[in-house]
Amino acid sequence: MTSFSQAVKEICQEDDRFHPDAYNFLKDALDHTVKTIVEAENKPRHVSGSELMHGFKDYTISEFGPMSKPLLKEWGITKTRDVGDMVFNLIGANVFSKEDGDSPSDFDRIYTFKEAFDKPYLPDPE
Repeated sequence: MTSFSQAVKEICQEDDRFHPDAYNFLKDALDHTVKTIVEAENKPRHVSGSELMHGFKDYTISEFGPMSKPLLKEWGITKTRDVGDMVFNLIGANVFSKEDGDSPSDFDRIYTFKEAFDKPYLPDPE
């Protein structure tokens, strides 16, 4: 069985769009999202692309605050679809799993990074 770090290394050799640290962060964000859902619903279940992206946003802001967007950009992540592409790279490496109806397009335009990572830190326009 391939370790997560070995799988990421192999993925990055084939698809260098995203920094290896981005995959490690994505794994942590997924863990955070699953834990949040399990606590709310008191049962484990599959997480949708939209649910993961909202958990990803919350986790990113809690970890990096106003530096979220620049750091994600440094890692090659500039839109929600990028996270979907990473998820499907990990699925292809048999690290993450999916359900039959899941596709990378589930991650398309869930929110803009400007809305998610800039807006919370802008002054109120009063």
